[in-house]
Amino acid sequence: MPSKDDGAPLGIPKYKVHETNARQIRGRFAKFYIGSKTSTFIGMRLQRCVAAVATACSFAQALAVPVEPSPVETSIEKRNPATSGDRVQRINLEWRDPSGSADNKYFHEPGSDDIFGHYDSRYFHGVVDYDTRTDTLHHMIRAYLLFFRERGLETWIAHGTLLGWWWNGKMLPWDWDIDTQVSGETLDYMGKNLNQTMHTYVSNDKTVTRDYLLDVNPYSRERDRGDGMNIIDARWIDVRNGLYIDITGLSETEPDIAPGVWACKNYHHYRTKDLYPMRESVYEGVPARIPYAYDKILLEEYKEKALVLTEYEGHVWNRQEKLWMRKDKNSRDIPEPISKRKRSLVDGSVETSA
Repeated sequence: MPSKDDGAPLGIPKYKVHETNARQIRGRFAKFYIGSKTSTFIGMRLQRCVAAVATACSFAQALAVPVEPSPVETSIEKRNPATSGDRVQRINLEWRDPSGSADNKYFHEPGSDDIFGHYDSRYFHGVVDYDTRTDTLHHMIRAYLLFFRERGLETWIAHGTLLGWWWNGKMLPWDWDIDTQVSGETLDYMGKNLNQTMHTYVSNDKTVTRDYLLDVNPYSRERDRGDGMNIIDARWIDVRNGLYIDITGLSETEPDIAPGVWACKNYHHYRTKDLYPMRESVYEGVPARIPYAYDKILLEEYKEKALVLTEYEGHVWNRQEKLWMRKDKNSRDIPEPISKRKRSLVDGSVETSA
């Protein structure tokens, strides 16, 4: 990985270790459902991994957080679903596709490309523009992280969201959603105590008020991939426009042959020592946790190019401002889906401007 001294654009070079003891780690993953046809709790065999992590924790030192978080919004509250009226009735109705047929997919999107595939169909009213999307995702992740922290629930950022953190502690501006992960224990708690609850967020300056639905997939207890229709375990959804945070749980799916290896239902695998002890940092101005071996995780998922490339998806990295800037601010706010752009290259057709 490039260092700060070689001129490569680094995001957050310093962090603080979140010290987690071995007993806590064991508890987070021990209670979780394994397999698609069983609901039997099994004990996880973490002796070797726990011992290694416990040793690492004893040497963990608190380093400097890169930037100070902004004042914390404290006015996030859980609404009583009984008073939420039509919204609760809507989310309790069985979703059916336009043809009227039901399927076993729980979360539905209005399309499958890189744009329409990032909205929840229940709250989709049309594709939002660039600035609205940025504003929506900014407040949505702040509300999510603050709520989980206030409730004492462990969650951490993952995938493209973690890559954005690496660059500058912010979202990648071309990203259409946010990815987070939780332990099996947290996912189980969410399903039992927080499923389909509405939450109100008010920004610190009182100028922004948003409502979010925390919806847990009933298939989340099935820990194998199955037919691939329910790989997302839960979502935190902005009910104004349907943009959402994907929440996936990690479980030890093969404790007998691969102890200490945790997986989601989309073939992402992590070792206990890569996740713990969690590091405390800041994302979009609020406290956030990141995996211990974030550099290893990013390199395995995105390769080194993603950590050094300074032009991507119509944006260029500004080293002085430490921000991704749009190359053409007059470009279309709502880009065409990638699937359509790819087709134009294949069939030789020419894209026309709107």
